Amino acid sequence: MVRSSLELRKVMRMSDTDVIIYEVGPRDGLQNEAKFVSTATKVDLINRLSRTGLRKIEVTSFVSPKWVPQMADNADVMSSIDRVSDVTYVALTPNVKGIEAAIKASADEVAIFAAASESFSQRNINCSIKESIERFKPVMEIAAEQKLQVRGYVSCVTHCPYEGEIAAVNVVRVSEELMKIGCYQISLGDTIGKAKPKDIEKLLIAHKAVMSRNDLALHCHDTYGNALNNIKEGLEQGIRTFDSSVAGLGGCPYAEGAKGNVATEAVLKMLGEMGISTGVDLKKIIETAKFISKALTRIQD
Repeated sequence: MVRSSLELRKVMRMSDTDVIIYEVGPRDGLQNEAKFVSTATKVDLINRLSRTGLRKIEVTSFVSPKWVPQMADNADVMSSIDRVSDVTYVALTPNVKGIEAAIKASADEVAIFAAASESFSQRNINCSIKESIERFKPVMEIAAEQKLQVRGYVSCVTHCPYEGEIAAVNVVRVSEELMKIGCYQISLGDTIGKAKPKDIEKLLIAHKAVMSRNDLALHCHDTYGNALNNIKEGLEQGIRTFDSSVAGLGGCPYAEGAKGNVATEAVLKMLGEMGISTGVDLKKIIETAKFISKALTRIQD
């Protein structure tokens, strides 16, 4: 059950109120845009985000342009951004070729992705969950050699577009495997946005039985308007890292109707009203949201 903002403030100690916003707009947000977004626009977006106080920005992905043409300019984007010293610039790297390219482009951190649903795994990356973990092991070895941190994403953590509800125990199994091969954190993704607070509660309680809350992050989609309440549940369960996307960009190309990552500005507004500090300037985020929305012709001047 989600508590009120006042109740949450009472149960959270001051030392626990620092929340990390993990910005995924430039990668997860833009990757599904039908029209190619210019490299200059992507670089401008990332530079603007870098000046907001965000500490983590997922910049691009090093995947085959055949599968994700929007990310074909990954190396150019990485080489063109103005890096801010206290910002970590992250790249998604699904295989050895990807991580080698990301290292060459000086990524500060990389990410890999798995699913808690066998059907989703097959349709998304054409292999079983077990096979996907095996594929990641060489990536993890290279990351360890380069002393690069690796974040793990798990998709379909409560519902799958093909299998329906997903049992928490199945998700925990995948999360544990990713931690075992070396991921420092697992981002739990409500890929199609069907999760409700009770689902998030069950999911996180199951995870906390076998790993630390600091090992976990929550990645909510707002497809059905549940994201903010789900984040509140995450806070109550001790989660302190939340993924979001400026202007609510993005979704999942393999899940019908799943557009709508939770908007960074909406998360910041809610957290601010709750008295929770993020170190991120809401005004600058809103300005950045307007910039990218205009660039994508979602709003007019």
